[in-house]
Amino acid sequence: MQPTKNRRIARVRELLKQEIAEVIRQEIPIDTAGLLTVNDVGVARDLRSGIVFLGFVGSKAQRRTALEELEAKSRLIQSRVGSSVRLKFTPELRFQIDDSIEKGNRVLSILEQIEQEQRGQQQQ
Repeated sequence: MQPTKNRRIARVRELLKQEIAEVIRQEIPIDTAGLLTVNDVGVARDLRSGIVFLGFVGSKAQRRTALEELEAKSRLIQSRVGSSVRLKFTPELRFQIDDSIEKGNRVLSILEQIEQEQRGQQQQ
């Protein structure tokens, strides 16, 4: 892949990220589906398909609702993004909750617990 092609895809990814975030903010209510943030957008080289990685804050019920809402409104989201982003093809979007922040917080919590246990053993 050429450097100019890489830069173009990076710009398209960032533009899609911003537009998708705005459409989600407008179309999916926080009170029923929790807080959704667009962490990243991956696109195929031909820009015909993409995957949207979402951060999520909320309950398990809200998580289920969020995924249902995203699936139900995926065509609407894609259409709205397509009308505001001028590309030869509007990527077909799939949505995936990105658990990496949650997993990172869990690892930090475990490390903190180990550190506290070690301090407790040293004091004895």
